[in-house]
Amino acid sequence: MTTPALLPLSGRRIPTLSPGASSFTHHRATLRLSEKFILLLILSAFITLCFGAFFFLPDNSKHKRFDLGLEDVLIPHIDSPKEGKHASGPTTVESLRDKIRADHERALQEAKEKLRKSREELQAEIQTEKNKVMEDLKKTNAGPKPLPPVPMPRVVGINDGEPPEPDVKEKRDKIREMMKHAWDSYRQYGWGYNELKPLAKKGHSTNIFGATIVDALDTLYIMGLHEEFKDGQEWIEQNLDFSVNAEVSVFEVNIRFIGGLLAAYYLSGQEVFKLKAVQLAEKLLPAFNTPTGIPWAMVNLKSGVGRNWGWASAGSSILAEFGTLHMEFVHLTYLTGNPAYYQKVMHIRKLLAKMDRPNGLYPNYLNPRTGRWGQHHTSVGGLGDSFYEYLLKAWLMSDKTDTEARKTYDDAIEAIERHLIRKSNGGLTFIGEWKNGHLERKMGHLACFAGGMFALGADGSPDDKAGHYLQLGAEIAHTCHESYDRTVLKLGPEAFKFDSGLEAVAVRQNEKYYILRPEVIETYWYMWRFTHDPKYRQWGWEAAQAIDKYCRVSGGFSGVKDVYSSTPTYDDVQQSFFLAETLKYLYLLFSSDDLMPLESWVFNTEAHPLPVLHLGNITLPGSEPAQR
Repeated sequence: MTTPALLPLSGRRIPTLSPGASSFTHHRATLRLSEKFILLLILSAFITLCFGAFFFLPDNSKHKRFDLGLEDVLIPHIDSPKEGKHASGPTTVESLRDKIRADHERALQEAKEKLRKSREELQAEIQTEKNKVMEDLKKTNAGPKPLPPVPMPRVVGINDGEPPEPDVKEKRDKIREMMKHAWDSYRQYGWGYNELKPLAKKGHSTNIFGATIVDALDTLYIMGLHEEFKDGQEWIEQNLDFSVNAEVSVFEVNIRFIGGLLAAYYLSGQEVFKLKAVQLAEKLLPAFNTPTGIPWAMVNLKSGVGRNWGWASAGSSILAEFGTLHMEFVHLTYLTGNPAYYQKVMHIRKLLAKMDRPNGLYPNYLNPRTGRWGQHHTSVGGLGDSFYEYLLKAWLMSDKTDTEARKTYDDAIEAIERHLIRKSNGGLTFIGEWKNGHLERKMGHLACFAGGMFALGADGSPDDKAGHYLQLGAEIAHTCHESYDRTVLKLGPEAFKFDSGLEAVAVRQNEKYYILRPEVIETYWYMWRFTHDPKYRQWGWEAAQAIDKYCRVSGGFSGVKDVYSSTPTYDDVQQSFFLAETLKYLYLLFSSDDLMPLESWVFNTEAHPLPVLHLGNITLPGSEPAQR
């Protein structure tokens, strides 16, 4: 019934000429009555709405927006209720009736005034309202609303760091040149794709695009390659779109894209990176819609439908994947004021705290439907690694106030040392893998990050064990260096064993490859920062030379399939983490300590630096005093 009356808003159905006066008069009268009817209908609906809202909407004074326990610190842009804001007493019944009567009379008076207006005046008002609606729609479709302003955390040491020693500076310059070669090759041959095929000289992609750009941004900035950084920023502004029908890994998207965008924002202050990070994070939230709140491994960015990897222990989620969200999600809550991100990761932590752990160890698989562990396989390498890393880094990122995270880390490391860490017959300390009550004497390249983690967590260890954990980190670094030194190419294999007379050597052909991984160099850097033992720079330089000699090709850098072969074959992939992690850690290794100081920055598992949130003596939400 209302459609014919609304159609003349366009003006196309209001005739300017008519065959006869009677026809024009009849049409004009009908139109005015329709318009008056609509206006009366709107006004009466408005009065009813006001009346209902007054009585039935809850009293906002009784509810906070949400309660994290640190609204003024973690989320400083949320206004807390002012004292006395709701101090007036309850409204009396008589005054309430008077108010309703006055509102009703005012609305009737406005309706009478509307009915006295001419057709032209009514049409003008309707057109004005239409224009207002159209403007509102334009604003809605113009893009995301700006985020509320928050204080920028303390950002220090993001440039320079030039070492005083000429020979060290020369090495650092070489690392920057390697970064430029990797970036320029990608820029020329694979721009916009996830990664580069450096031999084929073309893009290599999976679901969403631009992983190398996002992953490399903070490395470019730290190295002072600001023109390259600007090129990456322009591509992100114009092309990075998450409204695609694509299934992605929640874990990979979080550590690479969200971590990379947040780091670029904190380093450069450019709002576009923060906005893009938040847009993407919203797309990941449906992955947590499981019976337990443990997220699916994958989620479709468009539909929000999630699922797990088919091979992962009867549909389980993976410890390293759902346990490597805390750093980024806490920063997302800090920047947006949306408690959902923080609540999701704290829910995971609390659920794990309630579960029984075999021998104090965390199995790598957890079923998100049943809340039960999958097969009892524990590893500090693949499938488990960054879960432990993020427990420690949650504590560090909170300015050491999240004592719950620190206690959980300490307990986990104690169990790992008791059940997984052993010495070989040749005196090499290694971290094995626990499988159904049996220790497999094999260590993966991925587990080599743990040397740096032990060193990073040494300060603050319980029972005055700081020296012990620093020594343990040094032993792991030595073992991982041996895995490099015992190959032909002086590059480490994907995994290496410690039995049958073989130590720190790969046995299977499918474990002899090197795909530009950073974990060993990561540990060298942390050990250098905490000890300044020159051997760590020497070992790092050996690795850099080997990468430059055996992995460099005219179109970038490629992984190699067999580190024990003097004539290596290439896998033809320049991994995005090579620019995000491997080259960044090498550059920091040959820089002075005032570049990215560890007191102010915590690196996520993809080496994206996030600033410490200095919260003074206030405990982070979720870390209750009783849990200290």
